[in-house]
Amino acid sequence: MTVALIAALTVVAGGVGTLSGFGTSTIMVPALLMFFPLPETLLLVGVIHWFGDIWKIALFRQGVRWKLWVAFGITGVLYSLWGATLSVSAPEELMSRVLGGFLLAYTIFLFAQSSFHLPPTTAVAGIGGALSGFLAGIFGVGGAVRGAFLAAFDLPKAVYIATSGAIALVIDSMRIGTYLYGGTRLDPALAWGLIAFLPASFIGAKLAERVVERIPQEKFRLVIAGFLLLAGLKLLLWP
Repeated sequence: MTVALIAALTVVAGGVGTLSGFGTSTIMVPALLMFFPLPETLLLVGVIHWFGDIWKIALFRQGVRWKLWVAFGITGVLYSLWGATLSVSAPEELMSRVLGGFLLAYTIFLFAQSSFHLPPTTAVAGIGGALSGFLAGIFGVGGAVRGAFLAAFDLPKAVYIATSGAIALVIDSMRIGTYLYGGTRLDPALAWGLIAFLPASFIGAKLAERVVERIPQEKFRLVIAGFLLLAGLKLLLWP
């Protein structure tokens, strides 16, 4: 029963994560923490998230822009480490509320200024990666912050999803390695459950692909803004 419930949760989280470029951890971590310790939860969700990144790249492979990935990803990883060192002494609940307020204000701006966009040049992507990485390091919520900055480029649907997946793949690989190096392991039942969880993740991603095909390009960024709005409300009201 537990495996079936987690698999169902994975389908939903995988679909939302593929469509919006973030949200898998936001959905799964709070739910799984009711039943499992934090280290085991983070490792399990990290593995599922890693494969979710693979599905994004595979299903939308025609959209990966590697120059954007390099410029955004490298600066994002480096500056996230800097931000993380500054967040050690900060109150976690306060920081989450501040991020929630930022995301709410940003999405209101996107709805009000629907034509706003930044040119996805290497220089601008590097600056965006640095800012998003720094804020993600401070607040600990990388996907939503990364999605907020990528949304500013107003990228084609496939480019947004595939590039966000490629960036997240590097970050997820680093954090999974950190968990394993620190001694975190999955309970054998959960480890065997991956046989069900990983296909469930792909099913969610595949369903999201079909939804994405039906969303007009000119409306896609507003869809992303809607998910950012939900993430902001969650962090502001339930940090």
